[in-house]
Amino acid sequence: MGIPFGPINQNRKEADQAKTPDLAGAYALGVFCWLLSAGVYIAAKAVVKEMPPWTLCFWRASLAGLILFPALRMHHSAIAGIVRRRFFALLVIGGLGFSIAPGLMYTGLNYTTAMNAGLIFALMPVITMILARLLLNEPLGLQQAAGAVLAIFGMAIIVVRGDLSAFLRLQLNPGELLIILSAVSFAFYTVLLRKAKFDLPRLPLLVLLLEAGGIVALPFYIWELAHDDRTALNMRGLLALAYTVAPGGALMYYLFNRSVEVLGASKAGVLLYLQTVFVAILAFIFLGERLEPYHFGGAVFILAGVLLITCFKPRSKPDGAT
Repeated sequence: MGIPFGPINQNRKEADQAKTPDLAGAYALGVFCWLLSAGVYIAAKAVVKEMPPWTLCFWRASLAGLILFPALRMHHSAIAGIVRRRFFALLVIGGLGFSIAPGLMYTGLNYTTAMNAGLIFALMPVITMILARLLLNEPLGLQQAAGAVLAIFGMAIIVVRGDLSAFLRLQLNPGELLIILSAVSFAFYTVLLRKAKFDLPRLPLLVLLLEAGGIVALPFYIWELAHDDRTALNMRGLLALAYTVAPGGALMYYLFNRSVEVLGASKAGVLLYLQTVFVAILAFIFLGERLEPYHFGGAVFILAGVLLITCFKPRSKPDGAT
């Protein structure tokens, strides 16, 4: 998920436009951005035999950041100050969101289907909610707790592919476990980003975090250069990389952030769940993957859990309350 950005130095005309936002256009941008994001799952899965995961991760983060680099032109002094004062925080947070999370995702796709990955990653907001309660002391109501349990149960159905006794036999697919770790990593990224409160507009901050992700992925990429024959890219791998960098990378982040500017983070974030639908459709069309009964069973529990979480938000405690 991208980092939402707001207008900078808004003039009167822009302020008047903000009063009558183009909601339909903003929703269209949000929907299109998650279609582009779903395409990343398909591209990564399609080239598992041509491109190792950390190579894709390194180049996607680094090049997407460079494409968005013009966003930094008005903020050089602020960026220099942030980098000097909080370089380690940028490295940790950017590394979690744009290196560790996607690297684990692409590695998991070597062992599981894009459909499974899309369904499991839909659990990320649930994990984020739990971590926000633990790390930020954000309120967690009874309905949200029940929703988290339902969603996690749905994830478990997908991980064991409908055979819950597989938990007892410890017959778990490493691909699905890596996707879960990817979702946990991105949830940590989301929560730590809230906690860090970087004093920088969101789009320039996104560029810094992308480049930090590239730095963290660099050692893994170098290791793959030395040990993985798949780093000799063919045309298929280059096309997949081009998609994940530009349409599925820089453009996707930009469109999401534009939709957040009008809709707000909560409404735009709900559109994330369209990604799961798009992944299933694209995986069927381009990869020949099939929906199995356990997909439907897991999706029902995940959807029920997400609805409980999003529709019944607990009231925030007043300042000073414990």
